[in-house]
Amino acid sequence: IFVVILTGLFNGGVFTLQVIHGFRMFSAESLVGPTVALGMCRELGPVLTALMVTGRVGSSMAAELGAMRVTEQIDALTVMAADPVKYLISPRILAGLFMLPLLTAIADFMGIFGGYAVAAAKGVDPGQFIARIQEHMVIGDVINGLIKSAVFGLILTSVGCFKGFYTKGGAEGVGRSTTSAVVISYVSILVSDFLMTAIMF
Repeated sequence: IFVVILTGLFNGGVFTLQVIHGFRMFSAESLVGPTVALGMCRELGPVLTALMVTGRVGSSMAAELGAMRVTEQIDALTVMAADPVKYLISPRILAGLFMLPLLTAIADFMGIFGGYAVAAAKGVDPGQFIARIQEHMVIGDVINGLIKSAVFGLILTSVGCFKGFYTKGGAEGVGRSTTSAVVISYVSILVSDFLMTAIMF
């Protein structure tokens, strides 16, 4: 949560700095609020949260399951007639599916808050910042962003669990699986973000 809060806060702030700089060329500072809010809810919030969670959680899933595989703990579960997929993988995937949208909502809020603080410090009317957000944003923008984040949660947990579950080669194999899981998750998240954006918006 702390990493997501920091990510949302500072990305909202830096995005606002760039938007203000660009919009002042056209005397359009009144549109800074909705631009920042839409950018955070549609794109930056879901994508950056997914990337942070992949680095923090997806990698640990791959490493943990990989270690269990090379130390034969998964084989032991199979011998005891306990389904390792049901016991080890399903709870992780469900957690990613439900928790990533909640983390994204936190990142969205902190990003808009950070943007509001920076905009106010840079001379943008705070009341206008909020009013224009209410005028130009609809609930569908937020919901579509949360749908994206749920898909990202499914991707990062599935990839992390798959790479960890099928680890080979001892401790070195665990390292390879962890690195591979993070890289594949990053690329998959970015590609799926483009496809979902093209469909949703």
